[in-house]
Amino acid sequence: MKKTFSIDVAGRTLTIETGEMAQLANGSALVRYGDTVVLSTATASSEPREGIDFFPLSVDYEEKLYSVGKIPGGFIKREGKPSERAILTARVIDRQMRPRFPKDLRNDVSIVNMVLSVEQDNSPEFAAIMGTIVALCISDIPFNGPIAGVILGLVDGEVVINPDAEQRKRSQMYVTLSADKEKIIMIEAGANEVPEDVMLDAIKKGHEEIKRLIAFVEDIVKETGKEKFSYTPFTVPDEIFNRVAEICREELTEAMMNDDKSDRDRNVDEVSKKVHEILDEEFPDDIQAISEAFYKLQKKIVREKILYEHIRVDGRGLMDIRPLSAAVGILPRTHGSGLFQRGQTQVLTNVTLGPLGDAQTLDGVDEEESKRYMHHYNFPSFSVGEAKPARGPGRREIGHGALAERALEPVIPSEEEFPYAIRLVSEVLMSNGSTSQGSVCASTLALMDAGVPIREPVAGISAGLVTDEENPDKFVTFMDIQGIEDFFGDMDFKVAGTRNGITAIQVDIKVDGLSYEIIRQAFEITRQGRLTILNDVMLKAISKPRSQLSKYAPKVYSTVIDVEKIRDVIGPGGKIINKIIAETGVKIDIEEDGTVYVSTSDEDAGKKAISIIEGIAGNVEVGQQFTGKVVKIMNFGAFVEYLPGKEGMVHISKLAHNRVNKVEDVVKVGDEIPVKVIEIDRQGRVNLSMKDCISW
Repeated sequence: MKKTFSIDVAGRTLTIETGEMAQLANGSALVRYGDTVVLSTATASSEPREGIDFFPLSVDYEEKLYSVGKIPGGFIKREGKPSERAILTARVIDRQMRPRFPKDLRNDVSIVNMVLSVEQDNSPEFAAIMGTIVALCISDIPFNGPIAGVILGLVDGEVVINPDAEQRKRSQMYVTLSADKEKIIMIEAGANEVPEDVMLDAIKKGHEEIKRLIAFVEDIVKETGKEKFSYTPFTVPDEIFNRVAEICREELTEAMMNDDKSDRDRNVDEVSKKVHEILDEEFPDDIQAISEAFYKLQKKIVREKILYEHIRVDGRGLMDIRPLSAAVGILPRTHGSGLFQRGQTQVLTNVTLGPLGDAQTLDGVDEEESKRYMHHYNFPSFSVGEAKPARGPGRREIGHGALAERALEPVIPSEEEFPYAIRLVSEVLMSNGSTSQGSVCASTLALMDAGVPIREPVAGISAGLVTDEENPDKFVTFMDIQGIEDFFGDMDFKVAGTRNGITAIQVDIKVDGLSYEIIRQAFEITRQGRLTILNDVMLKAISKPRSQLSKYAPKVYSTVIDVEKIRDVIGPGGKIINKIIAETGVKIDIEEDGTVYVSTSDEDAGKKAISIIEGIAGNVEVGQQFTGKVVKIMNFGAFVEYLPGKEGMVHISKLAHNRVNKVEDVVKVGDEIPVKVIEIDRQGRVNLSMKDCISW
């Protein structure tokens, strides 16, 4: 039976409809927010797959281009692989939901959000978050809800809930926030150097709105919620865990206390083999449980060392950063390069500059149709010492590249200041924790090496968390987490920013939520960390952007022409502009406001192209000189194309200072000759002179 529930959110009506669509899913909700409509479904398998030792959750966010009245581009004319924005939104939803499922659940759970209609003022991301929450909460799938989420903006110094399209353009930040009634579950943010205290205040204000939405979800669950199904929990028998600890705890602790990841992994593998040699015969039907118990013991050792002794496996204190190094100009032919290393995390970023025509074209449900600044991130298997074939980027790679892109976007110069398309590629060469923030640091170095006039250098670092499982109020936060602390800890709190404030946040947690105090400490830890990285390492490698671009980078020349003259420069079917490109070898981009950008590595060719364009778009005046091509010869003179598509006539008497009997004695078709405008008659015909341009 269809039921409808409504609430006002940021001055607009949020409506949830249940019981009509997708009735075979375990839970479903149709969300309407203004004219934005999203169908959210949650489905679970009845039994876990055999031998599975993790929680198999999948989250999809499907953008249907009919939602904004578009037919997909390309030959096939149907939606293909998800857009980058769709992947990022799916990851944001995943990070909110995953911590709220039972840790011992092994049933497959699939969450699908179908974007059916989009009104740009009303975020489909917000609708999908709320739809997912309702679908899970009213379903019979075990889920620790309800929770809720909102989007935060900062407009004219005021925090705005779910900013509309116009507010988003002026906003100093875009924050996706989710929480339960007590704690924060997820923060994903892009910001324009927003101070930590302002960000924390915004989070608190957003939390108040979330509490109101949770009450709304609770009312829906009361009316339509199903009883949660029972499942077979995957737990390690105490008998097996105690035997594993008895056999190897001391030896495993010693094996793990090592600052070299490869040595530590090798040592731990040796202890694991020893444990299986002893226990596989003792518990032949529980070999998987033995492996799980060994993993559980590793986790316990790491956490207890941090929580009670304030010592980490590599011997660092809680606020110590691993050894840092930075270098620029690594590769001679790239337009800019930077190498950043923190412990055994090492990232090489390369910059490529191109004409604005190289900007990426976007085909999605947002208003944005292209972007000139792109950041890509690659994570080859050798970076973690594994031998695997190379594959295309997965969701993790796309997400990490987008995080680094978001972190640097506020400092990228505008198109008017720096008329280039900019592509950064971060290659992870070694990975042992927080490669995304290593990418931010390497990318700042590469941009400055390339001579890109960024407003401020950006650095990033992560903060970690370990809580007492018996007493959640007892916790410690620490700086610069490495891989093992990410695996076994409770939080990966990534923050990038400048000396002035935050530019990006991404938070992953494995506990129910974070208190304001934990968030405050994480902000302070990461602020101190990025200042140390900037001042002690990065700015010593390169203190400011280089004053000149690489000699291998294209040079961009620009001019502004009358908008009415754009068609003259392009010509019928692109004939004129293509002729300029063929003659000079440049790339030309013309903006709607009449700004023309010419890109080339040849300075003379760039200046020539600009001169031609200005000549076509301008009014030819007496006295101007050109280099033209003879296109036709008559008895009385030669016709010369002095600009693409524009011809004038050189009378036979104007070919040379001496008497000329035949035009062919001086010029022939195809010759390039200097000419000067000597007359423009009433009909607009241009008369040229060759002899007035020649010094005899």
